[in-house]
Amino acid sequence: MSTPEASSTSAVVVAGDEETRVLLRGLLRLHHFRVDGEAEGATQAMELLAHHHPTLLVVDVNLAEGTIPRLLADARALLPKLRTILVAPASRPPPPESVPGGPDVILLRPFRIRQFAEALRPPAPPTSP
Repeated sequence: MSTPEASSTSAVVVAGDEETRVLLRGLLRLHHFRVDGEAEGATQAMELLAHHHPTLLVVDVNLAEGTIPRLLADARALLPKLRTILVAPASRPPPPESVPGGPDVILLRPFRIRQFAEALRPPAPPTSP
């Protein structure tokens, strides 16, 4: 399993629940990501994104304030190349149309560490014929 380059991989974690933020932060660090900050909701997340310019945003569906569609739209407007992972319970996965211009990956929990690692990988570049 390859890991992202440590020098260019940074992340911001957003979750309304502290335990979820701790879990996601730990998993990101395990996979050699620098965690620039953690937020409970959309407003604080946008402040962190504007200040740190991370390469990855990991968002749990449960936010203290704000909405997922608005957060993802604002984050992409600020940082167009930002990769996004949305973490949601398998019992209530978000329908794709509920998040226009949605996340790059929807990761359903409970998930295995291998699934988390796969979600971190950027998509392979398209091959030319």
